[in-house]
Parts: sequence; C-alpha cells; structure tokens
Amino acid sequence: MGRTFDPITLEILWRRLISIVDEADSSVARTAFSSLLRDAHDYTCMFTDQKGRELAQGTFATPGQSGAMALGIKNLVNMLPAETYKPGDVFITNDPWALAGHLNDVCVMSPIFYKDKLVAFTACVFHHSDIGGRVSSDNHDVFEEGLFIPLVKLYDGGNLNQSVIDMIRWNVRTPDEVTGDIRSQIAANHVCAEKIGQMLKDNDLENLDDLADQIISRTEKSMREEIEKIPDGIYRAKGIIEQMKGQQDVVIQAAVEVQGSDITVDLAGSSPQVNWGGNVVYNFTYAYVFMAMKSMFGPDIPNNDGCTRPIKLKAPEGSVVHCKFPAAVAARLVIGHYITEIIYRALSGVLPDRVIAASGGTPAQMNVFYGKRNDGRPWHSVIIRGGGMGASSISDGNYVYIFPANGANTPIEIFESDTPLIVETRELLTDSGGPGKMKGGIGQREVFRVPSDKYAPTPPVNLGIQAGRHIHPPEGLFGGKPGAKAQFLVNGAPGNPFGLTQLKPGDVVTIDAAGGGGHGNPLEREPDRVERDVIDGYVSLEKAKQDYGVVIDPKTLKVDMEETKKLRG
Repeated sequence: MGRTFDPITLEILWRRLISIVDEADSSVARTAFSSLLRDAHDYTCMFTDQKGRELAQGTFATPGQSGAMALGIKNLVNMLPAETYKPGDVFITNDPWALAGHLNDVCVMSPIFYKDKLVAFTACVFHHSDIGGRVSSDNHDVFEEGLFIPLVKLYDGGNLNQSVIDMIRWNVRTPDEVTGDIRSQIAANHVCAEKIGQMLKDNDLENLDDLADQIISRTEKSMREEIEKIPDGIYRAKGIIEQMKGQQDVVIQAAVEVQGSDITVDLAGSSPQVNWGGNVVYNFTYAYVFMAMKSMFGPDIPNNDGCTRPIKLKAPEGSVVHCKFPAAVAARLVIGHYITEIIYRALSGVLPDRVIAASGGTPAQMNVFYGKRNDGRPWHSVIIRGGGMGASSISDGNYVYIFPANGANTPIEIFESDTPLIVETRELLTDSGGPGKMKGGIGQREVFRVPSDKYAPTPPVNLGIQAGRHIHPPEGLFGGKPGAKAQFLVNGAPGNPFGLTQLKPGDVVTIDAAGGGGHGNPLEREPDRVERDVIDGYVSLEKAKQDYGVVIDPKTLKVDMEETKKLRG
C-alpha cells in the first residue's frame, strides 16, 4: 500500500510543488532574451509524475500552452519506454499537433532522476518570437510558417547535439536570440529538476507517485463536486468568426452536455479547416475548452491532471477546431481564443454569475515586426496587445486586457529599445466599452511610426498581424451592448489584418483594439457611475445620454437627475 499524507502535510507539499515550478518560471524572466518572454510572459513551465500526468504548472501559465501541455506532454512522455530515458537527456520539439498548436511554441522537455531512478518529467514551452518562415496569417500550409522540429534529443546523457542547434540557427532570422531563449528553457528545467530532488530528500520520499495520486484524485473530486451543482442537459451556442476578405465567416457550433459530474463538449457542425493560418489543432481547442470550464467550476482548484478528467472534447477531424496536417496554423489564436467565449455563452443560462460578455482581447492581438536596421543588422520583435474585457454580472470589464490568454501588454519602452520604430500614441479609446449595467472594458489605440531620419531602418519593415473583431464586435450579455470594433490603418487607410504588410520610412500604422461587451441593460446603470465614466474620459457626454439615458451638464459634469429621469422614463 502506498504512503498516505494527512491534510496538513499534503497542503505543505502541494505548496512546495507550486513554489518549485514558480521558481523555474522566475528563472525564465531573468534569463530569456526575447521581450515576448521577459515582459509579456508568453511561456509556461510545468512538471509531471513519471507517468506523464501533469502535477503542477506555473502560477502565471498561459492557458493555450498549459491546457495543451496537459494532453501533449503525457503523449510525448509515453512515446518512448521509460528505460530509454537517461540523466542529462533533454528533448526539443515544436510539432503543432503534439503540443500547443503552432511552430513558434517550442517545447524543451527533460526527465527528472532521483537516486538514479526516473521520478518525473519537466517541460517548458516558450512562444519564440522567431521561428523563420513567412511571417503572415495568410500562409496556406505549415511548411510556409517556419522550422518544424520533430521530437529529438537536444542533449543525450548531458552531451549537446550541436547539429540540432546549428539547424535551428540557420533557419531563423535572429539566431542568437532564439538559441539564447532555448538555453533559458533548459535552465528552467534544470531548476525544476534540482528542486524536486531536494524536496524528495527533505521529506524522505523515493518518488512522487503516492503524492501525485492523492493530489490528482482530490483535485478531480473537487472539480466534479462543482460540476454536479448544475442541471443535467445539453446547452448550445454558436460563434461567428471573421475570415479574410472574400471568404465566408467561420462558424463554431458548440453543444455542452452535462451528465452528473461529467461534461462533454461537442463541436460537430463547425466549419471545415481554412486555407490560412487560423486552423486550430485538437490540443489547443481542448486548452480553451478547459480554460472555460476551469474558470467557471474551479478557479481556485489546483491545475493538474485531475482537473481535466471530467472534461471531454469531441471535435471533428478536418474541421477548423481539429485540423489535419499540414494545415497552416500560425494564427491559431485568431479562432482558438473564441472557444472559451462560446462555451461561456452556451452555459450563461445556467451559470449567469460565472460568465462574462465577449472580450476585445479575444483574440489577443499579436503584431510581428521584423527587418534590418540601417547598418544591416536584423531585428525581430513580437508584441501582444489586449482590448477591453467583457463585463460580468458584478463588475465592469477590465481595461486593455488579454483574455482568455493571460499575457501582458508589451511596454512601449521595451518595444522601442528592441526595434528602430517609434510609438507615437498609446491611449484608451473613449466609448469603446460596450454599454451595460456593467460596462465592457475599454479598448486601446496604438500608433507606430517608421522613422525617416538617419536612423531609419532599411526598407521594407515587415508587419504580420494576428487579430480579430474588425467585422464582428464583441457581443454583450443579458441586454448588454457590443463593444467597439477593432481597426487597422496604414497611413490612414484600412490595411489587411490577415496578410503581410510591408512598410517604408515615414509610414504610420494605427491599431485599435476592440472594447469588451456590456452586461445587463445600460438603462439600469447607476447615474453616478456614468458620471464618473464621463469625468474619467471613458464615456462621452453624447453616449452617456444616448446609451445610458443619463443627462450630464457639460459645464459641471454633474448628472441632471430630473432630465435623466425624464429620458429614462
């Protein structure tokens, strides 16, 4: 019979596991080369038991990576017999179908040994800014999108496979940055392995098996207890997602079936895979199904293999939510991020207080800039930007938020230090939040300029965009109104958010992120809150009257209660 742990000891050991993976996470922030990792936190650290079952992940893990890793790492671990792993082995892959859905997400995985026995695995997935290829959402297959690395050994028993490093260096534009980030991944895994060994020693444990069994089973039990609280039934919703100009919108059909403590999400009827990079692999679709369920049923429950057990996904192969190789997948967030929102909508009738309206940060807007400086040196930078978050039943949506992904907006100072470009404007957009009893979050505008002076980069400056909400704004819930749509302008004229834009010195790019949808009837919003919105510049005088039925004196910026009552009446 295996060892059992009393509740206090179990909690102490669980907290130590989290602190270990968070320490590995912190090592990335200190050692990574790319600002997308250091400042925007587009990476995930985790470790499993020796069977590949996820045991713990970083507190600030990115949902699309961590949910996909919960499935993918287990499969990768079990591809090889346990006896083939050796101390000092390090594996690397960026297979989109094995893990997180596009080539930029590179995984470094290592076995963990204690007293010469295999006890666990640790893995770290980074979104690498540069993986070569044609950086554009309108690629037609994965071969255009960059370097594809199957699961190979980067280190064999502690010995570096230099050929793998050389292959990577010769296929990317900024090899020093890319290989530097890979070394950061290796360091994170090393930290995790060292700390796991120390924990086992301190607690007189031979392995993690018994601890993993108890943590995972308790987590599963907690998750199931929450799911059982809602009525059995099938709950449906449909999402409409814009495509490139001239093509029909993508349709996502979702049927969420609740049976006791089990949930099955069936996406049958969703559009077939498309001929551009918005296709989503099964793991990434599952990740955002899981994100929806976890946030509704157990936001405080530990993230591990136990959370995933009650949640099943059916997605027809060959569809846009379960694409076949070699589909283009670089921009999978443009469709994949909507999955959480659609699940919320399906369950909004039975869980009205646990869902939010649609968000302007869905999908996260990713801008890839690259080119050459005036002295010929290559540069490459990726930034992610949020919009207004959808409102809930109890609060306004957060402003300039990336949801359901949880990366950070890249600071202007970092972007300007990494590139030869100038950021002329970064501001909140008045009236962009969807009106409601609870107002949708505010979107943002960012204006970039390519300098034309002696510091101008060698043209062209290439800009690839992954974004959405240019045609269909974020929807409100329960009478709330939509948020403002996104916008992409080049020198004041509409640009193509699905293609590769080439800029020259003097060009100016304006990018507006959408606002979040509102929640509830706008006429039920307290007049004093509308007054505060106007004072803060979030809502204009005109929209206060038009959308909220609140009349505000333009000189004093105070609510005229008599006129407001008449208007609302």
